[in-house]
Amino acid sequence: MKARINDNLKEVLLAVLPIAGVVILLQVFLVSLSWEVFARFLVGAAMVLAGLFLFLQGVKIGLLPMGEAVGGELPKHGSLRFLLFFSFILGFAVTVAEPDVRVLAHQVDLASGGAVNRQVLILSVALGVALFVVLAMARIVFRTPIAWLYAVSYLLIITLSLITPADFVPIAFDAGGVTTGPVTVPFILALGLGTVAVMGGRSSFSDGFGLVGLASVGPVIGVMLLGMFYG
Repeated sequence: MKARINDNLKEVLLAVLPIAGVVILLQVFLVSLSWEVFARFLVGAAMVLAGLFLFLQGVKIGLLPMGEAVGGELPKHGSLRFLLFFSFILGFAVTVAEPDVRVLAHQVDLASGGAVNRQVLILSVALGVALFVVLAMARIVFRTPIAWLYAVSYLLIITLSLITPADFVPIAFDAGGVTTGPVTVPFILALGLGTVAVMGGRSSFSDGFGLVGLASVGPVIGVMLLGMFYG
């Protein structure tokens, strides 16, 4: 337990201290913001350190084991519909809970002056992730080559980018990026690895990964379709 805590603390320090050091150097030698603003930055950096440390502890203690356990139990019920249905529910739920998605929705809502409702955007992103998590789980079951799925998916994205209103194209690609956040990624990866572990003839290395990449395609398509609706 102590070793795990030390490893998590080291990860957090390596993640936060470099950027904090750069900001401090800029403050001293170049920017010279007010000390009130700089003090708020230092307090915020300390809170980020504490938050990330607690988050990593929670992911490794609870989120990853639970994701693997759920992924291992769903296929045992012997129903493909059951597996895909709950994969959809879980994909939707973890995306709605993803902080990065809410940050993007808030920024889009501000930039558009409220024209693009944040809840509608979150719903579009979550539905996109959920549908492609289902596709990824079906790929594990049927052993479909992932390269085919990527090829078809990105061909669809390229086609949609030509007919989607230009304002929504960059938002769509950012939506794909924010779904690879600290809540969605651990759970989806654990779900896939747990599923592969109980299915015979599957490789945890070749079949258990790729879910996050596919899941990040869904929001891009979902937001582009939303843009066509608004357009």
